[in-house]
Amino acid sequence: MSKKFWLLCVSVLAMHAGIVVAQAAVSGATANTPESVVRQTLLRLVPKAKVEQITPAPLPGFYQVIASGHMVYISGDGKYVMNGELIDASKGSSLTEDAWAAFRKTELAKVPVSDRIVFAPAKPKYTVTVFTDVTCPYCRVLHEQIKAFNQEGIAVQYLAWPRAGVTGEDGKPTSTYKEMVSIWCAADRKDAFTEAKKGREPKAVDCKNPVKDQFDLGLRLGVTGTPAVYAEDGSLLGGYLTPQQMLQAVQEHAAKGG
Repeated sequence: MSKKFWLLCVSVLAMHAGIVVAQAAVSGATANTPESVVRQTLLRLVPKAKVEQITPAPLPGFYQVIASGHMVYISGDGKYVMNGELIDASKGSSLTEDAWAAFRKTELAKVPVSDRIVFAPAKPKYTVTVFTDVTCPYCRVLHEQIKAFNQEGIAVQYLAWPRAGVTGEDGKPTSTYKEMVSIWCAADRKDAFTEAKKGREPKAVDCKNPVKDQFDLGLRLGVTGTPAVYAEDGSLLGGYLTPQQMLQAVQEHAAKGG
């Protein structure tokens, strides 16, 4: 579900103190629990949303909802929806990002290493997960420096995220999706991947592959572009980072216990 779609849906909500607030009446006859009220409220506003998680929020009286790559906060009575970042004023930290990181860590852990394309030193000190597209310029620049990342002790585990999507408007597989399928189906994935990053299309092959599943996972985790780099704790480190910037980022997370 596109970010534009969500913005269109929440545009009907009133702005109050910089936070999107929605008045949403919920029928008492069908609302048995706060969780069901919250789910009904969200689906009333965004009927096509795929709800991934509903948990009590740090904000009293509210629930934290992850759905279709977005996070919102909904009151237990279904009267209010807040679409924004929740900050812990005492620490100056983002509770929203902390929640996202925990969710991403759990979901990424479900992807077996055998479904990833991994470039790692003999004894990695750190590991990052990178959603990548073989055609995006900064993805190519990042991979050109893969040896430097490995020399810094960083293992890079790639997941497929064709920016053009799995299918186009005509309903047919996109060229980027087909190219990434060919890479994941190649006899030597790493070589086919590296060659594709240099602009050389792989031999067209097909097999049972995880490309669509990884693309869908990226959508669920809020990926909107490539490269999207995540630390081991699920925190978003950013897009393209130089080897030195990446090392600093992973070291900072390790120091914080991430």
